[in-house]
Amino acid sequence: MSLDTSRTYDELADHYHLIFENWQASIDRQAAVLGSILEQCGLNQNARILDCACGIGTQSLGLAKRGFRMSGCDISPRSIERARREASQRNLDIQFSVADMRDFGSGDDSRFDAVICMDNALPHLAGTDELNRAIVQIQKRLCPGGIFMASIRDYDKLLEERPAVQGPSFYSDDGGRRIIFQVWDWLDRERYNFHLYITRETQAGWETLHTTGLYRALRRSEVDALLSHVGFRAPRWLFPESSGFYQPIVVAKAA
Repeated sequence: MSLDTSRTYDELADHYHLIFENWQASIDRQAAVLGSILEQCGLNQNARILDCACGIGTQSLGLAKRGFRMSGCDISPRSIERARREASQRNLDIQFSVADMRDFGSGDDSRFDAVICMDNALPHLAGTDELNRAIVQIQKRLCPGGIFMASIRDYDKLLEERPAVQGPSFYSDDGGRRIIFQVWDWLDRERYNFHLYITRETQAGWETLHTTGLYRALRRSEVDALLSHVGFRAPRWLFPESSGFYQPIVVAKAA
């Protein structure tokens, strides 16, 4: 993760909702799935949860609406600004701050019952050392026995297929069309630049937003090994066909 990652999501902050067919519906749907998983882990709806790559608030907003006490942080200042606006418009009390998951800083030693890291955020970390630093920081923010939950693309499968394109998806907006797709430019065996295109039909014609960022494909075995090394117990994976979430989810408990 780098300044480039921050810049990517700063550029995307005002438009991020457009990658969903209906952002509010997705907020509610994801909150229902993730809230159920957290409850199955023994957390009630008054639990304190940190969303450590919250973006514009897709998961934080929905979980707060369900009653969880949410805080959120992200490396992108403009995403945090947007998340604060969205929470205010919904009358939700969520504490949002700008922070890098590799170093939450020494000014806040708050502990949480769960830390979540959704939407393939961990693969933005450039290497094993950075990923290890982030997991150590996450563990420090958890109460004893706290839950860590993250979603990651199915890279075990994607590394075999090495796709060049994701999508396109076609949506309708106020009589116009919207096209969302990604191009994946593989740099080596595990790293790729993603190029996200959001093309919209407007009264003035077609307009396209383009942004790009770097991912490192993480196999589940690497994630499991790092979680166990840091001290998390019994990491387990939930897959879309059983969880209802669109990406595989890893769940682990802090020692």
